[in-house]
Amino acid sequence: MKKVYIAIAVMVALSPLFAYAAELVGYSEPLENAAEMIGLEEHPIYSGVLPDYTVPGLDSYSGTLIAGIVGTVITLGVGYGLGAVLRKS
Repeated sequence: MKKVYIAIAVMVALSPLFAYAAELVGYSEPLENAAEMIGLEEHPIYSGVLPDYTVPGLDSYSGTLIAGIVGTVITLGVGYGLGAVLRKS
C-alpha cells in the first residue's frame, strides 16, 4: 500500500506541470469545446469550492496543486470509510 500512496503523491505533485503543459498547447475540455460549437453559454448558480480545479485567489499552478491534494484526500477518505463499512458487514 505504501507504493500506491507514493505513486499518488508523485502524481499530485506533478499536477502543476500538467496544468502548465495544457496552457502551453492551448488545451481545453472537449465538452466545453462542444458546448461552444453549438452556442451554449455557462450560467452557473454555484461555482463550487474549487472551481475549474483551482483555488480562487492563487495562481493556477499552486491552485491546481492544492485542489489535487484536497481531491485526493477526500477520495481516499471516502474509499477508506467505505472499505471499513464493507469489512464490518
